[in-house]
Amino acid sequence: INAIRDQQGELRHYVALFTDISERKRNEEHIRHLAEHDSLTGLPNRALLQDRLLQAMARAERAGSRLALLYIDLDRFKLINDTLGHPVGDALLQEVAHRLQATVRVSDTVSRQGGDEFLVLLDEIESADDAARVAQKMLDLLAQPCWVAGHELTVTPSIGISLYPDDSTDMITLIKSADIAMYQVKEGGRNAYQFYTGDMNERASERLTLEHDLRRALERGEMLLHYQPKIELASGRIVGLEALLRWRHPRLGLVPPERFIAIAEDSGLIVPIGEGVLHEACRQSQAWRAAGLPAIAIAVNLSATQFRRAGLEDSLRDILAATGLPPRLLELELTESVVMNQADATVAILTRLHDMGVRLSIDDFGTGYSSLAYLKRFPIEKLKVDQSFMRDVAHDANDAAIVRAIIGLAHSLGLGVIAEGVETREQLDFLRSLGCEEAQGNYFSQPLSPSEIEPLLRKGGYYEDYP
Repeated sequence: INAIRDQQGELRHYVALFTDISERKRNEEHIRHLAEHDSLTGLPNRALLQDRLLQAMARAERAGSRLALLYIDLDRFKLINDTLGHPVGDALLQEVAHRLQATVRVSDTVSRQGGDEFLVLLDEIESADDAARVAQKMLDLLAQPCWVAGHELTVTPSIGISLYPDDSTDMITLIKSADIAMYQVKEGGRNAYQFYTGDMNERASERLTLEHDLRRALERGEMLLHYQPKIELASGRIVGLEALLRWRHPRLGLVPPERFIAIAEDSGLIVPIGEGVLHEACRQSQAWRAAGLPAIAIAVNLSATQFRRAGLEDSLRDILAATGLPPRLLELELTESVVMNQADATVAILTRLHDMGVRLSIDDFGTGYSSLAYLKRFPIEKLKVDQSFMRDVAHDANDAAIVRAIIGLAHSLGLGVIAEGVETREQLDFLRSLGCEEAQGNYFSQPLSPSEIEPLLRKGGYYEDYP
C-alpha cells in the first residue's frame, strides 16, 4: 500500500496492489496432500499415520485412555497381481481401502503402508474388545466377493493387533508389535486376527531363522516325502498314495509342513519346493512301477501360487516326460478356496490339466465356499472330505450331517469321495454306511517313508487285517 501526496505534501489517497493467491494456496494444499496421502487409494500414508499416532498417544497418556493399531496384510495378493496384472491388483486395493474405511469411525485412521499392507489406528477405545469387533467386521466385509475389472475376486486379510499402553508406549515398537502379531496369523492359517503377546518376539525370531534355513534346505536336499495310503473301503486295497512333504532339519529334526509352508509361501520359496515335490513324487511312483509293484496313483497337493503360475502345464509335461510316469497315475489335489477363487479362470486351467490325462480332486472340501454352478463345470474326479468334519463325526450330529451332505452331493454329480483323518473304527463304519469310496488316516497308516511303503505294495496293496 502506497500513500499518494500532492505537490504540497498533503495526503490525497492510497494506492493498493492486490494479488490473488488462491491458486497458490490450492497448489500448496495439493502438494501437502500428495505428501501425506497414498496416490492410489487416497488414504493417509505412512508419514501421516505416524504423525496422527504420536498425537493420539499423547492424548491417551493425558487422558489415561487406550488406543489400538491393526496391521493388515492381504493374503496371497501377489498371486492376483501376477496372474491378472497390476491394473486389476490396483483396482482391488482401492476396493479394499473403501471397505476398510466402512468399518471404522470418522475419528479413526485407515492408512496404506505400501503394497498390500494397511495400518489402522483406532483412537480412544475402551477395551481390547472394541478392537476385536472392528477386526471381525473387516474379516466379514472383505470375505464378500467383489467384481473388479470383470473378475469376481475374494481377498482375505491377516490382522495383527497391538494396544497402547498395554504392549508399548513407543510408537515404533507399537507398530512392530502389530506387525509381529499379523505374521502369527499368517502362520496359523490366515484370514483371522490376533492380539500381540510377549512371546511373539521369540517366535518372530524363529520365523526369520526358519526362512534362512529353508533357503539352504533346498540346496542341501533336506526335503523329503512320506506317503500316506488311500484305502478303497469296499476291499481294503491301497488305491493311491498322497505325497506329504517333510523337512529333515539338521538341528530341529523332522519339521512338519505346518511350521514352514506359510514361510515358504510368503518368501516365494513355495514354487521351487512345489516343483521339487512334484518331480520326486513322480520319480518315486515310476520307480515302484518299474520294480513291478502295483501301479497306483500318486497324489500331490498344489499350492495356489503353483496353480496360478504361468507355465504350469509345461512344467508338468516336462516332469512327466523326465520321470516316465503316465499322466493317469498323477493326481493333483487343490483346496476348495484355490479352485473357487477366480472360478472362470480355474475352469480353463483345470480343463487343460484334465486334457493332459492328469487326475484332479478338490481337497479340504466343506471348509471354503463353493458354487454348485462351477462345481459341475470343473473336470474333477472326486471330493475330499476335510478331516475337521471327521474328527467328531461319530458323536457330533452337525459334523455327521455335513459329511452325509458332501457324500450325497458328490455322488449326485457323479464324483467319487475320499475322507481324510480317519482314526477310529466308528468313523470307518459311518463312511461305509454312506457309500464313501475311499479313506485315509492313521486308522490305516500314518505317512510312511518309501522304504516302509514298498512292503505294503509287494503284498499286493491289500491290508491283511482290514475289517
